[in-house]
Amino acid sequence: MKFTTSRSTLLKPVQAVIGVVERRQTMPILANLLLVAKGNELSVTATDLEVELVAKVQIDKIDLPGEITVPGRKFLDICRSLPDDASVQIETDGERLILKSGRSRFVLGTLPAQDFPVVEDVQAVHTLELSQVELRLLLEKTQFAMAQQDVRYYLNGLLLETAKKVIRAVATDGHRLAVCEVPLSDPKVGTHQVIIPRKGVQELQRLLTGDGQLTLTVGSNHVRATIDDIRFTSKLIDGRFPDYEKVIPKPQANILQTDRNVLRATLQRAAILSNEKYRGVRLDLETSMLRIQANNPDQEEARDEIEVEYSGEPIEIGFNVNYLLDALAAVDGEQVQLGFVDASSSCLISAPDGKGPRYVVMPMRL
Repeated sequence: MKFTTSRSTLLKPVQAVIGVVERRQTMPILANLLLVAKGNELSVTATDLEVELVAKVQIDKIDLPGEITVPGRKFLDICRSLPDDASVQIETDGERLILKSGRSRFVLGTLPAQDFPVVEDVQAVHTLELSQVELRLLLEKTQFAMAQQDVRYYLNGLLLETAKKVIRAVATDGHRLAVCEVPLSDPKVGTHQVIIPRKGVQELQRLLTGDGQLTLTVGSNHVRATIDDIRFTSKLIDGRFPDYEKVIPKPQANILQTDRNVLRATLQRAAILSNEKYRGVRLDLETSMLRIQANNPDQEEARDEIEVEYSGEPIEIGFNVNYLLDALAAVDGEQVQLGFVDASSSCLISAPDGKGPRYVVMPMRL
């Protein structure tokens, strides 16, 4: 393999895929990038066996086509260290890769390209057409509620569901739940559910920087999307997502409405003196008034109160303040609505008109 290109041309695909490369790998080749040069195109592939990213770029001059794998982080650091306007020549010499630029010369160890694990073509069970803006919205409004390393492995990811002319994203860690949906452009799409793992969600979200259309191709074990010059493929979690509709409360009378930023600021102040481990705050609701209280094992205490629109029954209830703040940060608009059934039931957080994302937070004993 031998080709010449500019630093900026080479750096773009490497930076696009490097997030998948783990620093600690069980298999040495997973720390490498697969470089394939043929025709007038260079493709760069990274994988951790769960998520695969392939970035392609046009190259002016490929003297000798070929493929090889190189240490990903070292290759990126070398490319970054070169001057902005540098020309880069890359060629293989036996089991070594030689990178030359001006008077600089780097020799890197390689591993055979045929040993690099790649995902073959995904056989489409169904496809979804939506815009990058819509998918970015679905992920941004829900991904923070995904579980981390939960034994219930199906919670360590995000549910994408099509049903009743909408595509819906749902995430939960068992203590809180986030739901967001957008209308489907094709109303004929049937009911389907897939669970994308946490790492896949994070990489996909990072790639969604434009506003063009994309196609999600869903197979039996993988989901694939092509975004500009980058192809994203992720394994799917094989499991049954819980029936989330059952846990969404339907409060009727105990509805609190207030300024979202005022409530956020008040909770942030109270959180300073909350228990560092459990992060509990107590909400005390009565007509037109919300009192917020937090304390910690050092017997320090924070109390605050704000005027709100509330005419329901008096309720005293505790929550993890971080869960409330995450939900308030994701709700759109200046006003926010919190619905309560009673002092022992979950709280529903949404915009006052009920449109947009919805968040459910379970209470905690204080």
